[in-house]
Amino acid sequence: MEAEGTNATGRPWHAHYPANVPWDLAVPDQRLHEAVGESLQRWPDRTMMVYYGARWSYAQFWEAAGRFSAALAAEGVGPGDRVALYLPNCPVYPIAFFGALRRGATVVQVSPLYIGQDLGRLLKDAEPKAVVTLEILYPNLARVRPEVTVPVAFVARLRELYPWWKRPFVNMVLRRQKLPTEVPRGPSIRRWSDAIGPRSPVPDATGDPATEVAVLQYTGGTTGRPKAAMLTHRNLLANALQCQAWFNVGEAGFPVVLCSIPFFHVYGMTVALNYPLISGATLVLQTRPDIDEILHLIQRYRPTQFPGVPALYQGINHHPKLGRYDLRSIRVCVSGSAPLPHEVEKRFEELTGGSLVEGYGLTEASPVTHANPVVGRRKTGTIGLPLPATDQRVVDLEEPSRAPPPGEAGELAVRGPQVMLGYYRHPEETALVLHDGWLLTGDVATIDDEGYVTIVDRKKDMIDVAGLKVYPREVEEVLFQHPGILDAAVIGRLDAQRGEVVHAVVVPRPGVTVTEAELIGFVRERIAHYKAPRSVEFRSSLPKSAVQKVLRRVLREESARGSGLPDAAAPTDPAR
Repeated sequence: MEAEGTNATGRPWHAHYPANVPWDLAVPDQRLHEAVGESLQRWPDRTMMVYYGARWSYAQFWEAAGRFSAALAAEGVGPGDRVALYLPNCPVYPIAFFGALRRGATVVQVSPLYIGQDLGRLLKDAEPKAVVTLEILYPNLARVRPEVTVPVAFVARLRELYPWWKRPFVNMVLRRQKLPTEVPRGPSIRRWSDAIGPRSPVPDATGDPATEVAVLQYTGGTTGRPKAAMLTHRNLLANALQCQAWFNVGEAGFPVVLCSIPFFHVYGMTVALNYPLISGATLVLQTRPDIDEILHLIQRYRPTQFPGVPALYQGINHHPKLGRYDLRSIRVCVSGSAPLPHEVEKRFEELTGGSLVEGYGLTEASPVTHANPVVGRRKTGTIGLPLPATDQRVVDLEEPSRAPPPGEAGELAVRGPQVMLGYYRHPEETALVLHDGWLLTGDVATIDDEGYVTIVDRKKDMIDVAGLKVYPREVEEVLFQHPGILDAAVIGRLDAQRGEVVHAVVVPRPGVTVTEAELIGFVRERIAHYKAPRSVEFRSSLPKSAVQKVLRRVLREESARGSGLPDAAAPTDPAR
């Protein structure tokens, strides 16, 4: 099949790579932690991470990870076993992550926002032999432990992660919020401080990077049913190297990376943790992405890279005290997880003087597959070009063995060393998305003759207005052009006559008055009338995931309940 976006050479996008970015790359026969261990050998005394004033060198980090590996061994955790990380961004996270990998275990990523059934279902599916968490989160774990077999929990005390002079203040804040300040006692509970204390080392486990699963990353995938993508050491190392080749272009010295996006999300794990560590970067960790705190951290630590999501950049752009801060240290930002509005990109670049480029990926690809060039030709509104060693094509929306007619949109398919092994314990669903080495992304896209990709929308998010297809992203881009709109999402609202009609949910800017008729007219003046909203709902905020992606699924469910009609739309994956 010769699909759209190919030519005689098959990869026209290579002609538009920056001069020093390779078309291909050789992925070493290493496991991820072995590549990070090389950073230790090169730069043992360099600061590896900073956490609100506390610092760890690469040597200190690696020693702590080795001690945690030995602690796991003492609890009977061995190669192939699973270790769940139920943590926000904090120093425990990278230490536990790489300690588990050195033991040969598989890391299970668990959102610290999960409680109750969400937490219980994930742990039942993953069956970890150990969980690592904080004292403030342990009560959530304790509530599900009677239903879930978790042999041992390693619990860290938050105050111990801060510099000594800040620890009383941390305790005061936790008590004010009525959160625990002590590690609970129990036969299956271990203190984190003991786990990384002096102990006899154990050798790092060995294994095949191509088949050994490093991470179970849960996702709704293209079908909406939560399941775990099995990401191998080779997958994760390949994607880290691809990101290094793409995003380190044009930056002198070693990156300082502001880690505001969560490590438990696949995007944060690769772009804010794995790729920076193999590059010898310093990580500035932030537990919760508060905009005031982000500005303070930029001012103090002068990060050169700031991976994020559109909501973070938009929050900075409109911060009322922005003029007090100097953001000019930032050189490179990659925006992922959600479409990046052009106005947000343009304003942020004016503020920083750096490059903010839109990228693209999905959990099943570790996750990054595309990005606009940091140096060179960028096409605003596209997700850019495939990263080195990554192939692309579009296929028919109903039959992936066929290509759509030239010039028409189709489902984006990708192939490369970062594509997952499959879904954990879901071979049938694996077969639905992996075809002859190609991963079907579930996103509708076009590829131009230079290889730049435009995502039209999620396959499941398309709105069918009396047989005419409407892509929510197109309508949202128009709404963002209105000076009175701060945030917007578009969904299909069920309609007895037309099947679906376009419904907009918007957040006005503070102090600005805008009407439903005004917005509908604004859109109708700019795109086809059938694409314009038939109704507009005003809210103070939109439901969002942990990485600030608008949850259209939630909006559709709420709309369906209000209409009295069944919800015909399939759920989407909030992690994608």
